[in-house]
Amino acid sequence: MRIADGVGLPLLAEADVNAPWNAHDTRVLIVAVLGIGIIVALIVAFKVHAFLALTIGALFVGLASGIGAGAVTKSYENGVGSVLGYVGVLIALGAMVGKLLADSGGADQVVDTLLRGRAGGLPWKMALIAFIIGIPMFFEIGLVLLIPVVVLAVRRTGARAMLLGIPALAGLSVLHGFVPPHPGPLAAIGVLGGNVGITLALGLLVAIPTVIVAGPVFGRLAAQWVPIGAAGAALEVGAGHQQAEVHPGGSSGASAGSAGTGSTGAGSVGSAGSAGSAGDAVLDGDVPAGAVRTRTPSFTATIVTVLFPVALMLIKAASDVWMSKDNPLFPALQFIGDPVVALLIAVLLAMYTFGTAVGFGVPELSRKIGESLLPISGVMLIVGAGGGFKQVLVDGGTGTAIAKIAIAANLSALLLGWIVAVLIRLATGSATVATVTAAGIVAPLATGESTTYLALVVLAIGAGSLFFSHVNDAGFWLVKEYFGMTVGETIKTWSVMETIISVMGLAMTLLLSAFV
Repeated sequence: MRIADGVGLPLLAEADVNAPWNAHDTRVLIVAVLGIGIIVALIVAFKVHAFLALTIGALFVGLASGIGAGAVTKSYENGVGSVLGYVGVLIALGAMVGKLLADSGGADQVVDTLLRGRAGGLPWKMALIAFIIGIPMFFEIGLVLLIPVVVLAVRRTGARAMLLGIPALAGLSVLHGFVPPHPGPLAAIGVLGGNVGITLALGLLVAIPTVIVAGPVFGRLAAQWVPIGAAGAALEVGAGHQQAEVHPGGSSGASAGSAGTGSTGAGSVGSAGSAGSAGDAVLDGDVPAGAVRTRTPSFTATIVTVLFPVALMLIKAASDVWMSKDNPLFPALQFIGDPVVALLIAVLLAMYTFGTAVGFGVPELSRKIGESLLPISGVMLIVGAGGGFKQVLVDGGTGTAIAKIAIAANLSALLLGWIVAVLIRLATGSATVATVTAAGIVAPLATGESTTYLALVVLAIGAGSLFFSHVNDAGFWLVKEYFGMTVGETIKTWSVMETIISVMGLAMTLLLSAFV
């Protein structure tokens, strides 16, 4: 028993998942369904913030499952702390790199370099750009940055918007669902006790073919279904991007700022709007030294900075598998490849390559890093509350009951995690809520599994969390307004693309599970 403030909490490790079904199992399952229903109703019907909804749902589940009133809050707090103590740091560091990448013009440098050449390869290049930019950036921020590029390419080539837009959306969405340091995968890793490096390596293996199928391949079909050009809010954003390119004293990278402020459709994207600070400051005419950038980072410097933490974490994952722990290099590789250290190194590197090297002063860098933390506070609270909800489910016995059902039905943690994530995603519209909830529910089935299998469970849950985005998802409306589509057109393009990503992701994880 875990003793919390003098009250014993049942631990999963002490429960027998092979024991006969009992009345308490039935009770906690009904309570869990009611708790999830309360969360869904609060988010969807009453528009309550997901953090509050998850907290209320967790407390209800804990009390109704039989956890003592004096211990239920402790159980919730333990869950929040265990997740945020690790995941929160990574989300914050990732947001810092993304902010500096946007404000320095590094993202535009990647875009401008990769868009050179023949127009026939544009869908594939757009997917590649989104894939690279999507590693350190949240989906919404990456979308705001890429919208002007899509519009510009559509205008120059006369191509249909979906031919280029779907590959960009697919690249961003896949990274958001499958690859750390994005909040969803990190939250699932924290809940399941997985390994970030191994999840990152397998996530990239799953992501590449998924982006190809859901992006450039499906994009051709989507362009036939919805044969539109540049329209909607994207036109205004694209105009702002082109104006930013000719601002005196700045460089083409100011597009990030115009993207953040050029459309009301991006109003919910906090850091994207602030990304324009450098570009906007150029217009003031009288700004202190170091407040605006004087040049743009090179393509090589940008790629190295973005991929550097990825390389460090992959090296650590490789050393875990192939290197003896007695090797003198092993401790050093474990240290530098730890996600916290790797991302911290990336932030320090970005402060040079995306900061002082392009003309920003240290005070301005400090201000930008502070700004990068503002938009993620809500995400971190949701992730933490999801961890608290998970812990209450486990301590109340729901995890044991679900494990009994899964064992009786011969359901693997991979398939169960995907199904649960799909149901929560369809009900709430939130990929993050779906991820943390599903991870908590399937955690009992994953107990004692290898780190490789846990990584695949994380990916299966991530795939389920992306299934069929529709009208209860903010991303649905963001895409609709940017591209000027009707609800029906958005479903035929964006929603179908998300479903392809989800099913393809599950198929790839099941395929990989056959070899581990």
